[in-house]
Amino acid sequence: MDKLFFDSWESTLRTFIITLLAYVTMVIMLRASGKRTLSKMNSFDFIVTIALGSSLATVALNKNVALADGALAFFLLIFLQFLITWLSVHTTFVKKMVTSQPSMLLFKGELFHEKLKRERITINEVYVAARQKGFTNLKDIDVIVLETTGDLTVIGDSDGKSLKTLEDIENFSPDEVSRS
Repeated sequence: MDKLFFDSWESTLRTFIITLLAYVTMVIMLRASGKRTLSKMNSFDFIVTIALGSSLATVALNKNVALADGALAFFLLIFLQFLITWLSVHTTFVKKMVTSQPSMLLFKGELFHEKLKRERITINEVYVAARQKGFTNLKDIDVIVLETTGDLTVIGDSDGKSLKTLEDIENFSPDEVSRS
């Protein structure tokens, strides 16, 4: 209990210097790894981000972890994220392992209530997405998709145009959807 509020000036100075250096090291590594590392996150990217934050906190506060060890941890996490995303672009199996598929929640104004329940999306979240795109009635919307990032994409009137961008949606079949 004697060191509850203050340990020593040496400890405080070490925390200041190590945190500053670890932060700069992480920023440099993230910038060097490319835009994908800092892009909108799917669940895999989110986990890596949490791990990086935890590693930074450990390096900053644990006096038994040297800056070089922390930098190595940052490098390994960023490198593994880079490797997995590179593999997911080049290998379908890896892509399916680390990312989910988008889900269609509405087609031609009709909600798929079972998909809403399965994806844990409330009708109010659908209404918010519709309002943000300027719609006051779901019947005026052709498609609402829950993206792999958790965003809701609202597509107004497709006017019978190609549905090419919907092909990667889970269980999407233009014929089946048109009968729904």
